[in-house]
Amino acid sequence: MKSIKNTIIIILLLSIFSCQDKLDEISTNPNASTEATPELLLPQIIRDAMNALTLESWNIGSLVIQHTAKCQNVAPDRYVWTERDVIWNAVYDNLRDVQNIITLSEASGENNYKGIALVLRAWLFSLATDCYGDVPYSEAIKAKEGINYPKYDPQEQIYQGILQDLKEANELLDSSGNIVNGDVLYLGDVQKWRKLANSLRIRYLIRISGKMDVSADLQAITNNPDSTPIFESNIDNAVFNYRSTPPDQFPIHILKTGNFNEFRASKGLLELMVEYEDERLDIFYRPTPATEGTTPPQYAGIPNGLSDDEALAYNGGLEHQSRIGRPFYEDAILPNGLQAAKGVMMTYSELQFLLAEAAERGMITGAADKFYRQGIAASFTYYGLNPEKYLSGGLANYTGPSEEKLKQIGFQKWIALYMQGLEAWFDWRRTRNPELLPAESNQNNDQIPLRFPYPRIEQSLNARSYQEAVARQGADDLNTKIWYLKD
Repeated sequence: MKSIKNTIIIILLLSIFSCQDKLDEISTNPNASTEATPELLLPQIIRDAMNALTLESWNIGSLVIQHTAKCQNVAPDRYVWTERDVIWNAVYDNLRDVQNIITLSEASGENNYKGIALVLRAWLFSLATDCYGDVPYSEAIKAKEGINYPKYDPQEQIYQGILQDLKEANELLDSSGNIVNGDVLYLGDVQKWRKLANSLRIRYLIRISGKMDVSADLQAITNNPDSTPIFESNIDNAVFNYRSTPPDQFPIHILKTGNFNEFRASKGLLELMVEYEDERLDIFYRPTPATEGTTPPQYAGIPNGLSDDEALAYNGGLEHQSRIGRPFYEDAILPNGLQAAKGVMMTYSELQFLLAEAAERGMITGAADKFYRQGIAASFTYYGLNPEKYLSGGLANYTGPSEEKLKQIGFQKWIALYMQGLEAWFDWRRTRNPELLPAESNQNNDQIPLRFPYPRIEQSLNARSYQEAVARQGADDLNTKIWYLKD
């Protein structure tokens, strides 16, 4: 009997192992990759980082730069900011896969993937350091090498690394002829990635131009279009095109209606657009709910930083306050909305304003007024609008002494960066154009914030590096100037 039982057990075990072998064969897809590849990693990096940037530009950037204002739950509009860790998490989570692409591409000799990864690494680190100041850089993403508590590098050194990555990317891209798959930004157009690398270099060089002379570097880029191409039109814009169906819908479209409608038109910008008949008005904002569909419709913004009661009651209540434009919410899954509701890394319009500033300050050759007008025109054509009427009006004039012209550049750039709240904030901190006033009833001693405090988890998990950074940079609060803002 015992022998029979043992035989039955052996037969059962053999059957189990045989079934498992067959299951393994069935569950293994012969066409699927068994390891990560650049083309598999690239889409998620771009998508995830763009979503984070778009949402944080909406939730806090658009308020602090006074493109929008809040009519309910107004604390963020009064500079009572909860922990701002969205950018931090998106940067460091995605940098792991960026580094994986670099490692894989170096092993395979696929220079185009490495060049794209270097552009993404530079851009991601720029987001982190522009938000917080000194951040982990040289020791970041090195847990496999035993570095679990990375030091925070000074921002000056981080910017040197960012600019070097972009310079190397320009040299690598299109040097090997490798085909790029998985590129959801430029669909494998490597030349456009080169243009982006050099356009970003111009952005970051001008960002640090208050701390060092960057004229030679800017001239080296702008004087050599064959070796260092830059954006030539809106066709080159670095924008992530969202879709009408999940999971790639515009992230603001997914918000609950109540959360979206807490944001209203900021009074200052809206009134200027109404006064100067800016045709972007109907894209940026909509008539008040009480007058939508009537002739003529009425537009009314609200001041930034009102208390909850004041904001709800302002101008007679919510029915008399303009909301944010339909393309960025209801219509964001429709053809007209998809033309506006994009994730934006950089645009041709921004580049033209940067070149206008550089020319006006004597850092490059070229006609500043031409760059300036091209920046305005590109903002209009981005939305499918004709800029001619606006360009012939008073607000688009480019006159007066150089200081006044720089203010005009900053002002028009501020408008063009609508829905790009973080980039608009980064630029405003440096130029202080336009001359924004702190939000009313603000809780930050009448100061517009200059940075995000570090995520709280850093204070406990990486306390030593965090404390060293604070000791070097200054208090971990909203008002400490980061390196390139210091006198």
